[in-house]
Formats: sequence, structure tokens, C-alpha cells
Amino acid sequence: MFTGIVQSTGTIASIAPAHEGARVIVRAPQLDLSDVHPGDSICVDGVCLTVVALDAETFAVDVSRETIDSTAGFQPGAEVNLEKALRLADRLGGHLVSGHVDGCGEVLRFEAVGESWLLEIRCPEGLERYIARKGSITVNGVSLTINRVQGRAFSINLIPHTLQVTNLRHLGANARVNLEVDLIARYLERLMGGVD
Repeated sequence: MFTGIVQSTGTIASIAPAHEGARVIVRAPQLDLSDVHPGDSICVDGVCLTVVALDAETFAVDVSRETIDSTAGFQPGAEVNLEKALRLADRLGGHLVSGHVDGCGEVLRFEAVGESWLLEIRCPEGLERYIARKGSITVNGVSLTINRVQGRAFSINLIPHTLQVTNLRHLGANARVNLEVDLIARYLERLMGGVD
């Protein structure tokens, strides 16, 4: 589990075919890897991945073909948001995040509004039922609050700090982003007899 509070950004150093998927090396010199071991989870741009090898500044993960095909951001040189797995004693500064991407959204608008930025995204069909005004959503691993919803489009206000410490500052119209809807909303729907 994660919180959606990005601890650092890193860079996709390389991607090589492996095990019917890919071995991805992430360079993360600003992320403290001293307490990370093979088998631990790190959220990479919203995707929960298992560390298979590491050194002081890089870690390696194996990514399935399914994950590569259904997410955005896994290209050599891409900047990615990073968060180590949550400890039970840690503060929950964002919201409960599983690192299981529900789909890729498309950026419709990203523009300055005063000192903040307006980010408008269209979600894939079927996810809109989980998106609510003042609810939580994860965009590229960042826990954010939804300000407005209209059909499949929703908007978010980004403060300067969020842009400083995440890769969201690089977004532009038509960019693809990894979305994870609120975990509680999914379980509530299932408990209420909704669809899978």
C-alpha cells in the first residue's frame, strides 16, 4: 500500500526484454534506498512494482507485458514519480493507494490559473462512476483531490509544491497519465452488488 505522496522522482534508465515482459532499471539518486531490499514494493508512476535488484542509486523491477501495455510512462529517459511502500506506523498524508492502475487518462488541459495550475483529464469509459467531486484520485502515483466532474472529464487544482516535486509539471494536452480511482469506491460498488 502507498499514500500517493511522492517521495522522489527518478528516471527510467533502461528497459530490456525479460520474462515475456521487461526488466526496467530506474535511476533514483534522491530516493533513500538504504532500507529497500529485493522483494520490496516501490510505486513507479502509480504502478506497484517489486524490486528484484538494487544498488545505492538504482533499482531493477520486472514489468509484465500486460502492465506495459496498460500504463503510460515506461520509456527510457522518462521521469517517474517514486514512493516506497507504506509502513503501518507512517502518516497517511494522501489516501490509500494500491498501485494498481485502473486505466490511462488523457490530459485535455493543463494551464496556469493564478499561482496554481488547472489539470483537466478525460478518464477511460467506465471509470467515471468512481470519480466524485472532492473525492480522491491518483494521477501518475500522486494523490489528488477532484474539484469538478463533467461526464468522463474531471479537473484538479495543482499547487506549486506538487509541480516542484512530481513529474506532473511536464504534462501537456494529449499526454497519457496513469489513473487509480479511490480504493474504497471500488469496494463499495462490489459490496453493493455492482459490476466487477
